[in-house]
Amino acid sequence: MTKWIKDGKIVDPVTERVEQLDIIVEGERISKILPCGIFTSDSGEVEVIDAAGKLVVPGFIDMHTHLREPGYEYKETIASGSLAAAAGGFTAIACMPNTDPPNDSRSVTEFIVEQAERANLVRVYPIAAISVGQKGERLTEFGDLKEAGAVGLSDDGRPVVNSELMRRAMEYARFHGLTVISHCEDLYLSEGGVMHEGEVSTKIGLPGIPGASEEIMVYREICLARHTGCPVHIAHVSTAESVALIRRAKEAGLPVTAETAPHYFTLDHRAVMGYDTNAKVNPPLRSEKDVEAVKQGLKDGTIDVIATDHAPHSPLEKEVEFDRASPGMIGLETAFSLTLALVKEGVLTLPEAIKKLSLIPSRILGVTGGSIEEGGRADLTLVDDKAKYVLTENEILSKSKNTPFIGKELCGRAVLTMVGGRVVWQRTR
Repeated sequence: MTKWIKDGKIVDPVTERVEQLDIIVEGERISKILPCGIFTSDSGEVEVIDAAGKLVVPGFIDMHTHLREPGYEYKETIASGSLAAAAGGFTAIACMPNTDPPNDSRSVTEFIVEQAERANLVRVYPIAAISVGQKGERLTEFGDLKEAGAVGLSDDGRPVVNSELMRRAMEYARFHGLTVISHCEDLYLSEGGVMHEGEVSTKIGLPGIPGASEEIMVYREICLARHTGCPVHIAHVSTAESVALIRRAKEAGLPVTAETAPHYFTLDHRAVMGYDTNAKVNPPLRSEKDVEAVKQGLKDGTIDVIATDHAPHSPLEKEVEFDRASPGMIGLETAFSLTLALVKEGVLTLPEAIKKLSLIPSRILGVTGGSIEEGGRADLTLVDDKAKYVLTENEILSKSKNTPFIGKELCGRAVLTMVGGRVVWQRTR
């Protein structure tokens, strides 16, 4: 059936224009983009989707999600994570390999693809492990993993400590055309730490993790990118010096890209003062200076992507003493709201924000998406950028509820998510 998305404001991250137009969807693709009100159909089979007062954007693409399946289905499943993604306006997500067993083999990659097809909601792109068992000792079979459906490689959750192994990984990844995503952490510097090392950690008596634990490994990856010529993507950037290092690498023409997550430009280490374990993440929430540097990095293009680092945990891992709690917070359902705050603050324009949530992730991962064009795939999201709401636990669709934003007033949310011309989620209230 033909779908007529009527009277919406299209945000095009390619041209960076915002224009009120109609979109006609035939099957899985956009057949026409027209001035409002001129569309006529020869058949009566037209479904009208009223987008008046809403933004129509390319479906968001999250290149850093933890879906927990296989092995930790009590925290999240591929189906529940896909539903949470759709509710957040995401039409595609790339899932990290730190499952049980880890995604280090063809069989696990194929299992993820099959489970995603069974869920039949959003597109799920597996990120496979760099090393067998994520132990940092022996490389996985990159060719097999790519054939099975992997679009990238990472040992996210743990860094690849062995620099020679990381060098070989980057060389082989370049040969196979796979994106390398680096979790930058010096485990010797971060060992025993549970929050950012600074005045707040000293005040409340929690062991800290210095910014250098991230920055040392960011510098190493930049050196290896220079040495191998292989592009490297730096995950969850959190410190001012990391931003500065990446900026200098880009100025030198090196193939380095980077992402941050909404909590790193929204919260700082003071959020931990109440010992709220939902504010415990890895890397940790940093200082006010770091937050401002991350915002500047987003503004000037040093940081290319806004990813969620959606990390579901059950009460078993969170309702414990702070130093025993697992790090991570969910983020798929709040990412747009928190990103929109940057637009209202003047850090990003609306097209720039949408670009970091859709077009640039698609280009880094080498997957289709991130644009609105005739003949293109109809992966689209309708958002209400003026909707104010208080986040409640009951409306979270993820199986886990570990977020410090419960009870906070947010603005802007998805109201309809379409994947391949099919509405997979729609807000009913």
